[in-house]
Amino acid sequence: MGRFADRVAVVTGAAQGIGAATARRLAAEGATVAVVDLAVERARQAAEEIVGAGGRATGYGCDVTDGAAVSATFEEVVGAHGRLDVLVNNAGITRDNLLFKMPADEWDAVITTNLTSMFHCCQAAQRHMVPARYGRIVNLSSRSALGNRGQVNYAAAKAGVQGLTATLAIELGPFNITVNAVAPGYIATAMTAATAERVGASPEEHQRHVAEQTPLRRVGQPEEIAAVIAFLASDDASYVSGQTLYVNGGAR
Repeated sequence: MGRFADRVAVVTGAAQGIGAATARRLAAEGATVAVVDLAVERARQAAEEIVGAGGRATGYGCDVTDGAAVSATFEEVVGAHGRLDVLVNNAGITRDNLLFKMPADEWDAVITTNLTSMFHCCQAAQRHMVPARYGRIVNLSSRSALGNRGQVNYAAAKAGVQGLTATLAIELGPFNITVNAVAPGYIATAMTAATAERVGASPEEHQRHVAEQTPLRRVGQPEEIAAVIAFLASDDASYVSGQTLYVNGGAR
């Protein structure tokens, strides 16, 4: 069955991109996956694709910025499967703009969706992981945490993810719960395609430009990030906690 036999995993933002690739990877290695997304129909479709490939998954619609909705969804998952072992906090959005043009609602939307949602999900997950004295939490940060023009909101949120990760590793470690973050570089997803359009380029043109500046001379794929997440969520990484791993093809 693989590394996640008998494990139950929640993946947020799992209807597309890195989240969908992660849900597929965990299911392929034996996990029962709760595919969580704001759009319930897309979540169910992604789960059906996993089931069609021989895995176990159920789709859930949830607004992860709503703490009550998160708690209810996690209770539903545990009620259906009896446990919660792995949480992958992947849900995120961009609202790119330069500081002097950025309205407050674009700041608030990105901070709430990309950072506050992780607080809600981690808080809900630990209610089940602490009594079980087992858990694996993996949070999605970004290379943008180091700073990126036009992304003051996104960069701040993703830097906050790293602080949240380090602190929760300290608090939850005594209960055999590890907490780590993955910080991808440029990955070919719908989100980076939208970034390309923002700067007036096609996704293909933008990817070629990024690839030229990346030591591996290419952009990353969602499945490559999913592989790293799966490692950190597995018992192979049982002594790794509080870390942020940059996965960016050697870019600096």
